[in-house]
Amino acid sequence: MAKVLVLYYSSYGHVETMAEAVAEGARGEGADVTIRRVPETVPEEVARASHFKLDQAAEIATPEELADYDAIIVGTGTRFGRMSSQMAAFWDRTGGLWAKGALVGKVGASFTSTASQHGGQETTHFSILTNLLHHGLTIVGLDYGFQGQLSNEEVAGGSPYGASTIAGGDGSRQPHQIDLDGARYLGAKVARTAAKLTA
Repeated sequence: MAKVLVLYYSSYGHVETMAEAVAEGARGEGADVTIRRVPETVPEEVARASHFKLDQAAEIATPEELADYDAIIVGTGTRFGRMSSQMAAFWDRTGGLWAKGALVGKVGASFTSTASQHGGQETTHFSILTNLLHHGLTIVGLDYGFQGQLSNEEVAGGSPYGASTIAGGDGSRQPHQIDLDGARYLGAKVARTAAKLTA
């Protein structure tokens, strides 16, 4: 049984919802799944004034625990076409793991959320995947076996680089069913890949 970590940062809850779908997909393949989030770096009064979702149930991750998993699926909202500063700050603390090669050979993937269809989803995936590649992870994308990302009928996320959703400029748009299905597909594929590589 593969051990899978779903590691995320979510300001308004969209990425949190996607994380749950990713985890569901991985669990469907028999994986032992843990969901963790990275620490908030915004002062609490600013987070409250900005209406951040502060009641997230996932426990805070530590960099050291990353080595305990066979796969790490990373999700965060985009900030100007790259990962959020909260997620970047977390990965900036993993130098000791990198020096030991502690994550080499594990499986990695990404998911994200943007305000608009062209808000930098693919470049955000690349900013996440770059960290994972530097750590030696084997990358799994959202392949075209997931047909949902080929739809032109509705506004939905998804790309070959990972699962994604569109939150809307005011955050009122919730993940579309296509986005959640893509997240489940990605989680399942990561779990199957990790199980094969650890067998």
